[in-house]
Amino acid sequence: MPKTYTLQVAGLTRELPICKVNDGLYIAAFIMFSDVEMTVRCAEELLKKAPAFDVLLTAESKGIPLAYEMSRQSGKQYILARKSVKLYMRDPIEVNVKSITTAAPQKMYLDADALGYLKGKQVLIVDDVISTGRSLESLEGLVEIAGGTVAGKAAVLAEGEASEREDILFLAPLPLFTDDK
Repeated sequence: MPKTYTLQVAGLTRELPICKVNDGLYIAAFIMFSDVEMTVRCAEELLKKAPAFDVLLTAESKGIPLAYEMSRQSGKQYILARKSVKLYMRDPIEVNVKSITTAAPQKMYLDADALGYLKGKQVLIVDDVISTGRSLESLEGLVEIAGGTVAGKAAVLAEGEASEREDILFLAPLPLFTDDK
């Protein structure tokens, strides 16, 4: 098993550490936090591919830098689906999610203000990596509850079989690793 994976995306190269998910399955850990150059370049490239949209939606927390930068570059607002209810959230609603990178099932929350903002809007869902698609499904559920329309689903990387999906936009595939690879 290699210790790193060489990723080339948006004209940049990064060495990603290989991390064990469970017996026999490993992933290359892509973390945009603190990598301003990567965040800016990926936002630029995704915006070139993105359909028309009114607002961006992402999940806490790894999608935040990307959504912020895409918002800054496009001038469109972004909404954040939280992983816990905050004191300031008014009338939050929840959906369930089980991600490959998180051990336990989680919930995502939007409050009444965010739901109201999404109503009737074309929503571009963004994240750093799409793997199983479960986080995407949860975000799509929030858009549906809010009365918005999913304009598109975009990520920097599509991991494993997600790279074969035709309903998502992404900049590069990311392989999964097994003990025999």
